[in-house]
Amino acid sequence: MKDKKIVSGGLVALLLAVALNLATPRPAEAFIHEIIAALCRFGNAEVIPPGQIRNGNSFIRALIASGFITAIDATPTLVTVHFDPTVPQSKFVSAGFDLFIPDGDSPGVDLILSPLVVPDPAFPAHANCFNSIF
Repeated sequence: MKDKKIVSGGLVALLLAVALNLATPRPAEAFIHEIIAALCRFGNAEVIPPGQIRNGNSFIRALIASGFITAIDATPTLVTVHFDPTVPQSKFVSAGFDLFIPDGDSPGVDLILSPLVVPDPAFPAHANCFNSIF
């Protein structure tokens, strides 16, 4: 009888410990999107959000999935990145012109940002970051 009480008590204690463990919130790892983090970072640390680099794919996956980057046209000497700054979650606005960057992709491969997008000054993360331009 005494052994049954010890086993029952141990089982209740184990169940309570498991329930408490499941009910306790885990610390969440969060990451500000790399564009905002790059604008606001202190120092020169590289910003690579977890989950954005997979099998050699670059960080732009989220930008394409959100519709902020609508297309990337590439030839052996020119890469053009097309942006849609009207996407609400982009937090960027059009500068009103395209930006041509000689050798911007790599040596011998120019880059065009179409249109050039600039931080939206109304977005708090841009207005209040370390490297604020506003």
